[in-house]
Amino acid sequence: MRRIGWLFFTMAILLLITAGCSNDQQKAQDRFDKYVAMWNKEDFKGMYGYLSKDAKKTISEKDFVNRYKNIYDAIEADKLKVKASKIEDLEIKDHKAVLPFEVNMNSVAGEISFEENAAVVQEKQGDTENWYINWKPNMIFKGLKQGEQVRVATQSAVRGEIMDRSGKYLAQNGEAIQVGVVPQQFSKGGEQSIQQLSKTLALSEKSINQALSASWVKENQFVPIKTVSQKDASNTENSLKKVEGIQQKKVNARVYPCEEACAHLVGYVAPVTAEYLKEHKDEGYNAQSKAGMIGLESLYEDKLRARDGVTIYTVDKDGNKKNEIAKVNPKDGESIQVTVDTNVQKSLYEQLKDEKGVATALQPKTGEILGLVSTPAFDPNSFSFGIDANTYQFLSTNPDKPLMNRFTKTYSPGSTFKLVTGALAVDEGVVNPNESISISGKKWQKDKSWGNFYVTRVGSKPNVNLRDAYVTSDNIYFAQTALKLGLDKFNSGLKQFGFNQKMPVNYPFETSKIAGDQDIKDEGVLANSGYGQGKLQVNPLHLALMYTSIVNDGNIVKPILMNGDESGIWKKQVISKGTAQLIQKDLVDVIEDKNGTGHAAKIDGLTLAGKTGTAELKKTQGEKGQENGWFVAVDTKQKNLLVSMMIEGVEDKGGSHYVVPKVKNVFQQYNK
Repeated sequence: MRRIGWLFFTMAILLLITAGCSNDQQKAQDRFDKYVAMWNKEDFKGMYGYLSKDAKKTISEKDFVNRYKNIYDAIEADKLKVKASKIEDLEIKDHKAVLPFEVNMNSVAGEISFEENAAVVQEKQGDTENWYINWKPNMIFKGLKQGEQVRVATQSAVRGEIMDRSGKYLAQNGEAIQVGVVPQQFSKGGEQSIQQLSKTLALSEKSINQALSASWVKENQFVPIKTVSQKDASNTENSLKKVEGIQQKKVNARVYPCEEACAHLVGYVAPVTAEYLKEHKDEGYNAQSKAGMIGLESLYEDKLRARDGVTIYTVDKDGNKKNEIAKVNPKDGESIQVTVDTNVQKSLYEQLKDEKGVATALQPKTGEILGLVSTPAFDPNSFSFGIDANTYQFLSTNPDKPLMNRFTKTYSPGSTFKLVTGALAVDEGVVNPNESISISGKKWQKDKSWGNFYVTRVGSKPNVNLRDAYVTSDNIYFAQTALKLGLDKFNSGLKQFGFNQKMPVNYPFETSKIAGDQDIKDEGVLANSGYGQGKLQVNPLHLALMYTSIVNDGNIVKPILMNGDESGIWKKQVISKGTAQLIQKDLVDVIEDKNGTGHAAKIDGLTLAGKTGTAELKKTQGEKGQENGWFVAVDTKQKNLLVSMMIEGVEDKGGSHYVVPKVKNVFQQYNK
């Protein structure tokens, strides 16, 4: 009996010991789980409270918190995930245990992942006995030792460049000149030096003083004030040569040789904003990144973008490199070449630079886009070099809207649209182009049901055929023609010409519309639309494309912007070959006939076909309102250039006649 009793006693003791061990194992695991939960929340102060006495001797709470925070900030740690491994039979010896864990995070150098072990110890701190983490630096990164630091090094990549069809740079990785001062010498000139610098650099005195009063500025140290182009540097140097303390330094910069002429087309690169970072989260951008903001720079950002290389590594107390934690190699951006001809682009800009307007140029046989201009414009170099607050304020509040890209918008086309109405009517057989119809007076309405609405014309002949209607731009003829076509044929014909459809080109052009998002449903609107008014809205490039039909046997070519893209047809046989030839001949007479509205564009040696248009922007009939002047012309013999141009506010400048000589100048310069 004694032996049985002793056996039971021994078993009871063993059960108590086992229960105690099991309880300690669970407490150690639970304690470390709580530590890991705080780690995932980056609650570094809370984590410090779980450190053992020995660990706290090696690092203060402030240094512990700062070390984690500074390292994670430097490597741009994101999506941190720490996971404690579960041990079924945790070994506890001398109140100590080892718990494995794994860490995963994204960083500026890509994903970082490692496994490590945490030593935990059971000890009394204050009045409480519990499990604490015997923290070491290798819990931040595997292999990190006491006294070692984490470093981030960047290896620069090069952004792709943008070239025109002949290889001329539209956006280039070049150099600019940084103008700055050395305060110790500059201050000798006092207010006079600041005033001279302000005047020369077109900067406010306030912004100069702010730069000089920055916390990092030292008396004998170069302080950058403004970056200017190399072209402007010599003028700046001459203007400031008598001012002491001025220095100029070459810096790498994104340079735009085409300047204002290509501003909206090419765009610019600038430092990213907080909003941009939010929109492009997880795409590798950081607060120091630059990106394309508008135009080709933005549109082809993914291809052009330089992706800098980054290495995260550790160094010892002497700065010697020890271990590499993560690395991503630099990747240069790809350069692109577009179909744009810089000479055509500049020629268009020269004609428009003092206007609010837009111009497009095409190779009418291939569809290659030779020019896209919006005015007024701005110098993209200002943004690339670092635009000052005053300049940006002027650009953003200017009522002429120089930052707005007009060639992507849509407008009322005026009489340039008569190409479409006439061509559709001939193809549908609703008009005989050789038959003259009688039109009396300068006002017309279908019947009394139109009330106070009527159609007016400027060119007036008592008997008018299609050719005469084009030459004199007879609104009444084309209003009547639209009514003969009828709503269904007119609406379907416009869709045939590409209305309500996105143009097949990678650029954010607005879509030409018939009547908003709907078809025309009213006869009055139909009549008005016949001569390009009504609710019609046309993109300038789309308008140019419509005119390619008269030199391509009735086909509209596909627009091409990227050099090397295959040419083709966007809209096949929008009109018949015979009709295309007929309309071309009539539009040649618009220029060749001395009474033609486009006669001022006649050039000896060239045979241009074209059409003028004056779009009236007014709410009620009879009132005086803004007029936009249009002219579209194409070389029908060489078939190498087609230009559409629109200038806003020509009501006191002769209407569309103000635009005609400007387009003529472009053709003359192109054919020199």
